Amino acid sequence: MMNWDDLRYIRVLAEAGTLATAADRLGVHPSTVFRRLGQMEQRLGVRLFDRHRDGLTLTSPGEEALAIAERLGSEVDALERRLAGRDARPSGSVRLTTTDTLLHGGLAPILTTFREQYREIRLEVVTSNPFLSLSKRDADVALRPTASPPDNLVGRRITDIATAVYGARDYLADAPSTEALERHDWIAPDDSLAHLASARWLRRRLPEVAPVVRCNSVASLLALARAGAGLTPLPCFLGDATPGLIRVHGPLPELSVGLWLLTHRDLRHVARVRALLDHLHGELAAQRSRFLGTSDASP
Repeated sequence: MMNWDDLRYIRVLAEAGTLATAADRLGVHPSTVFRRLGQMEQRLGVRLFDRHRDGLTLTSPGEEALAIAERLGSEVDALERRLAGRDARPSGSVRLTTTDTLLHGGLAPILTTFREQYREIRLEVVTSNPFLSLSKRDADVALRPTASPPDNLVGRRITDIATAVYGARDYLADAPSTEALERHDWIAPDDSLAHLASARWLRRRLPEVAPVVRCNSVASLLALARAGAGLTPLPCFLGDATPGLIRVHGPLPELSVGLWLLTHRDLRHVARVRALLDHLHGELAAQRSRFLGTSDASP
């Protein structure tokens, strides 16, 4: 049995021509699109798309399914527009979940300008490292650095976040050459942050080095590095903007991670949610160079 979501995937896949492009339009990971297509074909007992090196082409059964998907899609699109119009005035509460590093690293002024523009919207900001459940309405919008956003959310990848190694100017004055990273004092994420790419990089790049300090937050890594305790990997948008810190190595391509703006698909047309999504995307996209570590903001 097919449902509308199956037909929506067929419609987007046919328009996109590749799994990667379809995933970008759907706001999910390509593996999700690949899995969903396989499940549909197995359930129906027919092949909907032929796979080629250059992409996908519809089979005869796929063309029949697309014709129905396009007809129903037009009706659903019209219904969504009508329903969205009933919540046309941006007012009420919007709950945003993000990380403390993003909030302290430039998000706070952006949220302030949002409040100035939308006085009837009440913002609730929750900073936490784990994803809150948008399905259970723990939050309405998520702004997160992640390599793999949850499959049940929709959104946009704003930019990549680069990471480099930083140390305080005072620490580096008497430290060994930065060419010999293994001879330095290191401040490292503790086990609670073992999922971070920077934590994995330290274990792989400097397996014999015992960190002088371990921390359970990126904010703590930043504070200790600024105080001169040693070297540590930090997001460039934090390290470059911190007086007294110097970038000594990187950015490291293997530590790059996407910055995603996400919401539940049922909320994306709600006026107050749409207003916040559009404001955040516009302001953050204008600052891509900060996140990529290519701006001239280094102190």
